[in-house]
Amino acid sequence: MPLQNRVDPFGAIHAVAARGLFTGNRGVIHDPATKTLLSRRWTTKAWIVCDCAFGDRRREVMGKNSRSGGASWTELFFLDEVTALAAGHRPCFYCRREQALDFARCFAGGEGRATAPEMDARLHRERRASGGAAVALELVQLPILPEGTMVESAGSAYALRGARLLPWTFTGYAAPRGMTGLSGPFTLITPPSTVSALANGYRPVWHESARS
Repeated sequence: MPLQNRVDPFGAIHAVAARGLFTGNRGVIHDPATKTLLSRRWTTKAWIVCDCAFGDRRREVMGKNSRSGGASWTELFFLDEVTALAAGHRPCFYCRREQALDFARCFAGGEGRATAPEMDARLHRERRASGGAAVALELVQLPILPEGTMVESAGSAYALRGARLLPWTFTGYAAPRGMTGLSGPFTLITPPSTVSALANGYRPVWHESARS
């Protein structure tokens, strides 16, 4: 039985076998004795996305990983960085420092660099899973959104790549659709501040299926 630790673009957490390219966390939100989620879905505004492998670190997923023998942060998994950003996470300053610094510069719009608390506070207001409002989009707006933005139509998530919409699934992206292949209505999934960071030059990591 898969653990409930796989995140979709809306920020919801599911029990799915496939892991994806990245891990990350929102604090301690699991019971290590049963390896099940608690009722809360975050204990911090700092939602981060991390590399699955970092040095020689080894962790028991949803286990007792703290030095005291209790629960440490809850390992969550994402198909790719595009998915993690849509869910409202940001690059980790510890294991992905170069990417985190680049994201912070793009987040600030090229004027200096946003701090982690500044980004976390703004993202917490915007992301769907922590109560952010859905932003309605018109079809004519889709082509001007930056690559890597995710949008919703009829309950499904699509990632913008080039002039195409890539249908998202837990195992990868399905066959692309043209911008006019869906009638809408559309809503924005990726937090607006992250969309601005993408527009300002941040380049997230895509799952290999996006290149198929």
